[in-house]
Amino acid sequence: MTLYALLGALEQGFLYGIMALGVYLTFRILDFPDLTVDGSLPLGASVSAVTITAGHSPYLALALATVAGFAAGAVTALLNTKLKILHLLASILTMISLYSINIRIMGGPNVALLGTPSVLTDLEALSLPLFQITPVFFFLVAAAVTAALIWFLHTEYGQAMLATGDNRQMITALGVNTDNVIIFGVGLSNALVAFSGALIAQNQGAADVNMGVGTIVAGLASVILGETICGKATIARACIAVIVGSVAYRTAIALALGLDLGGFSFTPSDLNLITAFLVIIALTSPMLKRRFAR
Repeated sequence: MTLYALLGALEQGFLYGIMALGVYLTFRILDFPDLTVDGSLPLGASVSAVTITAGHSPYLALALATVAGFAAGAVTALLNTKLKILHLLASILTMISLYSINIRIMGGPNVALLGTPSVLTDLEALSLPLFQITPVFFFLVAAAVTAALIWFLHTEYGQAMLATGDNRQMITALGVNTDNVIIFGVGLSNALVAFSGALIAQNQGAADVNMGVGTIVAGLASVILGETICGKATIARACIAVIVGSVAYRTAIALALGLDLGGFSFTPSDLNLITAFLVIIALTSPMLKRRFAR
């Protein structure tokens, strides 16, 4: 693997790691299967792209994208908690609705951001190659988001969220309104995903309505890989593991795409096959470790 490809994998790993933190929040903390993320990632990108092309600050675009993502997640949770629609079906309904909403926001299937300001514009003043600076910048952003999430999960409300995912009946008996906790938790999850989508759009210079396809699979793969590599003994360790898993996932994909075995090589269309293979390895690794340890 070349240095350029490695730095690219790190950059993608940190960017999508923020999305994976959102998936971790619903998948592991709330025990809420949420497919909304396939729609909220392009929602964040769409809102960010339209805000920037309208002449506003890229930082304001990030903030608005995060709020839009929170609203999308809250709608899914409201459908589940207030209208009693099965959580998986509620998230699918929101996801397919977001496809049309994103096209409405952008006025078409995509928006180009080439030549417009982004959060990376200020980095150009450092007079260093951008492909070397962006991995460091996105690492700092991912580290800040991870630290904030760890802090939140140790607050009283964060502990209530953990307890809601573990035993909803018990926490209800203690007087906690679990519906409100789920609405806030799923909203926060999709806010992180949309924030990630907004950063991805600004980094790649475009927003596309189809850029969210496979987001949930990539997020779950990152969570499972991270837990396999780092473990999940504490909340802090589990959150850091998600970022590590995302970087490992993107690096493994870059390695696979660069593989050449006697004329055979993988292409971008093999991405889903590679992802499935990585998840199978991550899921079976603990069992294989125990067998070899005997």
